Amino acid sequence: MTTTTSPIPDTPGIPDTPDVPDTPAVPGTPDHGHVPEPKLVPEPKPVHEPVTRPAPTPAAPPDGAVAGGRPVRLIHTESTTEIPVHLLFRDASQPAPVRLRPAVVARRPGAGRQDAGERPRPAAPRVDPDLVERPARVLPGAVGVLAGMCGAVGCLAASWWTGALPPLAAEALGLSARAGAGALGPGQWAAYAGSGALGLFGFGGLARGRTGRAWVLGLFGRYRGTVRRTGLLWVNPLLLRRRVDVRLRHWRGEPMQAADRSGVPLRVAVLVVWRVRDTARATLGVEDHEGYLRACVEAALLRVPMTAPGAGRDATQAAQDALTRLVAADCAPVGVEVFTVRPVRVEYAPEVAAAMHRRRIAALDAQHRASVLSSVVDSVEDTVTRLTVRGLVELDDYERKALVKDLTVAFCAGRGEPGP
Repeated sequence: MTTTTSPIPDTPGIPDTPDVPDTPAVPGTPDHGHVPEPKLVPEPKPVHEPVTRPAPTPAAPPDGAVAGGRPVRLIHTESTTEIPVHLLFRDASQPAPVRLRPAVVARRPGAGRQDAGERPRPAAPRVDPDLVERPARVLPGAVGVLAGMCGAVGCLAASWWTGALPPLAAEALGLSARAGAGALGPGQWAAYAGSGALGLFGFGGLARGRTGRAWVLGLFGRYRGTVRRTGLLWVNPLLLRRRVDVRLRHWRGEPMQAADRSGVPLRVAVLVVWRVRDTARATLGVEDHEGYLRACVEAALLRVPMTAPGAGRDATQAAQDALTRLVAADCAPVGVEVFTVRPVRVEYAPEVAAAMHRRRIAALDAQHRASVLSSVVDSVEDTVTRLTVRGLVELDDYERKALVKDLTVAFCAGRGEPGP
């Protein structure tokens, strides 16, 4: 019986073992070339044991490359061999890779629009953020009247006390005349001073508030509040008062310089509707808020391309919206609220007015001629088509051209236009 053994596959890392005969040779037994028959041995049951195999050795990188797939630059000279450049500056066997983090750059609001090609918009002017309108502390006018009357009564009493009150005045007040006591003492001076100060403060602080007007109060250069109340009021007489008009106002300026989209100089007069919204900033933020408004309007006219005289309503409305937006943004930090900036008169500058007038007339004349020619051509085409379709005439190419020419001349003469 012959048994067949299957070859065992080579395992990497395990050396091959020589073949061992199944039956050992018996010493003293002559070998006459006869191979004894092997004994049958029961096949042992397979035992599944874990086989630990060594980790495969990574293959060496090809010439001109290192681990990671990066190309290696080599130095080639006549007296040296090929040396990778990265090995000249490497301290460790395998340097740890350096991970780079993207830099975080803070971007200003609106930077995306500027990257897209939009023109950067200049920043609006800034004013002191603490300079904001707030109501001032005032008292009703009755308090000032009462304080003034008390001061007046105190002065009369001090005069009677010192004997300085005339007898007729004393009798009118129902007081008995008192003889003068000579020189005034400290108490009498104090009574006079207190009564006089009370009277001055009482009557000197009276003020009348009007509708649409406000007072900006200041003390030693410091803002103390705004008074928008109406009627009789009492305001500290030591405070400096500045009257401000807070009503809705309009201003029509003189013709100012501007330009259209082609750069042709224009003269534009605008109507501005505005009002003072924050009295503190309008009075203390700038020297003259009305002059500042005029300067903003003039600057906006130079930045916004205006429409030429006779342009469409849509273009005029777009220019008006752009002007209003720019002027309102420039005047908001100083407490001025702009509602609309409307061009009321647009004309060419004197140096180009004559040339642009001739150009305008030529454009209108060309447009009129084009419309007349279109109507004449339509009339000629309709006439020739009707004559041909109804069979009234039979025309060849030459006759058709002659008829078209004659009809064109006739129609143009009838409309007052010279023939072609």
